[in-house]
Amino acid sequence: MKIAVTYDNGNIFQHFGKTESFKVYEIEDNKVVSSEVIGSNGVGHGALAGLLAEQSIDVLICGGIGGGAQSALAEAGVELCSGAQGDADQAVEAYLKGELVSAGANCDHHHEEGHSCGDHEEGHSCGGNCGGGCGAQPAFTGRNVGKTCKTHYRGTFNDGTQFDSSYDRGEPLEFICGAGQMIKGFDAAVADMEVGQEVDVHLMPEEAYGMPDPNAIIPMKIEQLPGSEDLEVGQQVHLYNQYGQPVLVKVIEKDETTITFDANHEMAGKELNFHIELVEVR
Repeated sequence: MKIAVTYDNGNIFQHFGKTESFKVYEIEDNKVVSSEVIGSNGVGHGALAGLLAEQSIDVLICGGIGGGAQSALAEAGVELCSGAQGDADQAVEAYLKGELVSAGANCDHHHEEGHSCGDHEEGHSCGGNCGGGCGAQPAFTGRNVGKTCKTHYRGTFNDGTQFDSSYDRGEPLEFICGAGQMIKGFDAAVADMEVGQEVDVHLMPEEAYGMPDPNAIIPMKIEQLPGSEDLEVGQQVHLYNQYGQPVLVKVIEKDETTITFDANHEMAGKELNFHIELVEVR
């Protein structure tokens, strides 16, 4: 198995189409046995998918990526894990442990019976990625749209409970404004901010993770899903959608023959509050 990561000086490069290097990891027995850095040869989005296919890459870990590039990767048979950031080596280790969740995987909830169950994990927090965009054109304008922005933020529920904070991690969140890497309301708030400005925004579910979708409740036969016989109600695992992308789901019901998953985001239906500070724009 081979995993490629968009690479820049030890970290995950945040714009797939402009990456100059990939770090390629050879995996055996779910462990990294070797790695090397290769150049992208200056090719663009679609050609990069072909380059990865030529290198026999099985999985791509990256930051931001558009819908066209996602489709090209799917056609090339490369599994996508987008929305990642930070140290490249750590991201690969997190992927191998089943702890890395793809933002791109939230685009579509098209599931097929017979897919194997993915890596198990006990839980998942927002992590600041708040992904789910499919590379569509933003429904807003602003001075920062299309630019790479760094923000510090603190996220809370209406009762004041904090669910996420870049301040606590000591590192601002980096993303391309308007590229669909963030939830809509967060993206729109940053679109016309000035560096150094701080704002507080209250987001209704429609501006965040949407309302729970009844079509995202997925009953499956246990015999058709290898590994599901060991799952328990409340456990979170990955299934794979029709594009081969991992989708985080939660087991909500199980009997002797059937297991039912909920593919709605854990924040679906919730109102969210963010304190946002724009640190850098480039």
